[in-house]
Amino acid sequence: MGLVNKIKQLTLLSTEATEWLEAHIEHFEYRKNEIVLRSGRLCNYLYSVKTGIMCGYYAKDQNEVCNWIATENDLATSYYSYISRQASYETIECLEAVTAEALSYEHINTLYKLYPETERAGRLLLEDYYMRLEERLQGIQFRTAKERYEHLLLKRPEIVQRAPLGKVASYLGMKQETLSRIRAGK
Repeated sequence: MGLVNKIKQLTLLSTEATEWLEAHIEHFEYRKNEIVLRSGRLCNYLYSVKTGIMCGYYAKDQNEVCNWIATENDLATSYYSYISRQASYETIECLEAVTAEALSYEHINTLYKLYPETERAGRLLLEDYYMRLEERLQGIQFRTAKERYEHLLLKRPEIVQRAPLGKVASYLGMKQETLSRIRAGK
């Protein structure tokens, strides 16, 4: 879909805003298993995944805790770092080869200043992110492991089909062995 079209779905963009945005979007290509952002570093980009899968995870006691998985047309970033301008707590990794479009923090804020109508798109993107985060937290707190897996299969089957089992299990808040038993029907 592309970042410009994603924004156009959310708000009416003037020709000038569209042209400015198209001129300032950066294009990235990453290899499978490539680290896009290491924890402890500042996240400067909001990515829109064109092809492939990215994930964000925290390292805890030598384990990875998967916070999010983004596939085609999803946004991907370390939101805390991107917004707060503080070092990221999470690492962003490519689970497949990835092509992405991105806007730097500097460019997105310039866009908002030059074309105030784009702030609406920014608000709606953050609202969508918050709703998905809230749904995920409720799922982890109030659904059984099997219910979480079934919900993911229903809502985002591409994640189950394409992401490594260990990442899917971590994203669902369970051990890989638990997910394997659920998948085997035990």
